[in-house]
Amino acid sequence: MAKNKEGSKDKPPKREKSSTERIFGAEVMQHGYTAIPNIMVRAQSRLGLNPAQFNILAQLLSYYMDPARPPFPTKRELRDRTGLSDATMKKHLKALEQAGFIRREQQVTNAGDFGSNIYHLDGLIGKLKKLVPDFDKEREERRESRRRSETPNARRNSVSKA
Repeated sequence: MAKNKEGSKDKPPKREKSSTERIFGAEVMQHGYTAIPNIMVRAQSRLGLNPAQFNILAQLLSYYMDPARPPFPTKRELRDRTGLSDATMKKHLKALEQAGFIRREQQVTNAGDFGSNIYHLDGLIGKLKKLVPDFDKEREERRESRRRSETPNARRNSVSKA
């Protein structure tokens, strides 16, 4: 901290709360958050994701903190978090892999035992990036519609047509 003219330390500037912190509160937010792109949420059906698959992807994203380090939770952690049975979890992970959302890489421990899978999410990210032009177009159409409805001529024209 910098010292002021009198030699005492200045207080750091007060940080403004984020909108997320204002919604959920500091107590909730101190435990972290998971970034889930709105495109993924809004396009769940378009992507062909059922609720269990969406939940699994959301859980994997909660472990994804560093782009250079893909998530590697154990299947037990995923089952405990989602409440899915072992067989159901395996079925959905296989379906997500076959659909190109995830790629599993088996880790091997130093002792030669199998460790947890590493889950590469490049497929999910690529699928979301392909949807960007559609969502950009939808956004522009909404803006244009709003612009037309907010102009005086548009209002006059809609009233005179009635």
